[in-house]
Amino acid sequence: MNSLSEANTHFAWDLFQQFKIAKKDDNIFYSPLSISAALAMTHLGAKGNTALQIEKVFHFNEATKNTQGATTTDHVEKLGDMHHQFQKLLTELKKPTDAYELNIVNKFYGDNKYPFLQEYLDNVKKFYLASAESVDFKNAAEESRKKINSWVESQTNGKIKDMLPQRSLDATVLVLVNAVYFRGQWDKRFDKKYTVEEKFWLNKEVQAQVLEMPYKGKDLSMILLLPNEVDGLQKLEDQLTAEKLTEWTSSQNMSESLVDLYLPRFKVEEGYDLRGALMSLGMVDAFSGQKANFLGMTRKLDLVVSKVLHKSFVEVTEEGTEATASTVVTVGLTSPPIRRFHCDHPFLFFIKHNKTNSILFLGRVSSP
Repeated sequence: MNSLSEANTHFAWDLFQQFKIAKKDDNIFYSPLSISAALAMTHLGAKGNTALQIEKVFHFNEATKNTQGATTTDHVEKLGDMHHQFQKLLTELKKPTDAYELNIVNKFYGDNKYPFLQEYLDNVKKFYLASAESVDFKNAAEESRKKINSWVESQTNGKIKDMLPQRSLDATVLVLVNAVYFRGQWDKRFDKKYTVEEKFWLNKEVQAQVLEMPYKGKDLSMILLLPNEVDGLQKLEDQLTAEKLTEWTSSQNMSESLVDLYLPRFKVEEGYDLRGALMSLGMVDAFSGQKANFLGMTRKLDLVVSKVLHKSFVEVTEEGTEATASTVVTVGLTSPPIRRFHCDHPFLFFIKHNKTNSILFLGRVSSP
């Protein structure tokens, strides 16, 4: 699963660069895995240049780089392998446990009059463990919108409401939804009055400290990246790369040490319209009525991605963390210091699944 986790990490950092431009010094929080899964379901039905652009933006194409003299058939098989990797990853993340709550779900809402290819419907269910529901977007768009919003709210423990705004489903025939919800207690309860034993790594290269705080069960961890200087976050962000992110979020690079830890309580709620960011990264044709090619979904050339919306929520307390996010893709008919770790200044944080080294959530806290 390494190639998929690395691809998702690359995409996560690419998207962070886009958010930095729009959000400047504000808080940032999102689930790269949620966005990647929702668009991977879209990719399943894309063909031609539309598919190639999605592959490039999400780094799915990197799985084919090491194949010398690869044919078109090899390329398709490699990308099929990426969808198999998503299947394995989602199956791994869905394994039941009493240590924490982790809910990752995908859902397909298709117009009951539109001729979707059965092969596409079968593959969405197979690779993305998605349930499917037929709705009447044409005659009951508002009712369908409320139904989808209610489902997202129920899957995120009531934290994400009104995912789709009013009149957002005009001319829509397909809505792909991914929702991620996580709630976990710290493996060692946080109390700023005490010194606790936690994983710690000081990186001298960029003058920042990296701390791993495992959750109960140790399947998941929060990684904190704290600049040494109070105003050093921008420099840290400028020097970070996806490769360094992969290296630093790997538990094998950590060593245990006594740490005097101070972490503020914080809560961040964010919402993003991802169309502009994805187009800036190179996913252009999918949004174009003249160029979009979704012949993997239907035999008709009349589909276009109209919206990609993402909402997220995280709350960190002394007991643990609650985090959730949801991504909706709507497809419509063609139309329009040493040993001290005091987070008393802006920092970056990640919540990752340790076995697969997958980043579930990524954020920046500028003001708790």
